[in-house]
Amino acid sequence: MRLHDMGFTMKKLSIEPLTRAAFEPFGDVIELDGAKQIPINLGTTIRFHDLARIDVEDEGGRALVNLFRGQPRVLPFEVSMLERHPLGSQAFLPLNDRPYLVVVAPAGELDESAIRGFVTRGWQGVNYAKGVWHHPLIALGEVSDFIVVDRGGDGCNLNEVQLDESVWLMD
Repeated sequence: MRLHDMGFTMKKLSIEPLTRAAFEPFGDVIELDGAKQIPINLGTTIRFHDLARIDVEDEGGRALVNLFRGQPRVLPFEVSMLERHPLGSQAFLPLNDRPYLVVVAPAGELDESAIRGFVTRGWQGVNYAKGVWHHPLIALGEVSDFIVVDRGGDGCNLNEVQLDESVWLMD
């Protein structure tokens, strides 16, 4: 039985393809298309240069490199909370070529009407700008590993909020 058959109303969130232009208000899309390429190491390596603006130095912060292992989620998926990191950006770089979902809202006071959902092409990464509201990792299909670059150091760098009304990501 589906939720709306049981008398529940569902606020659906459309899922958009992840593009640099669509994601610009929230941070960076980390991808190779259009990236500056620099040959290095005697021409044996191509460096794809400056793919994201890592911003973690507020209040004496430093960059951390972590591995996150995300358990797969299934659709429909309820988004009932968002979080933000007010002192630093947070970048996710997938190690598997699997699509995953990204749910965001602009930095500042949370405007629930401005929540957006994106699906990656699998190999695309994202870098949430400082203070951007986002849902924790939403892996799809299988367990997925991500290198995550974020802020370490003193200060409160995590705010979480429950939404007034859940939104649902649908197939």
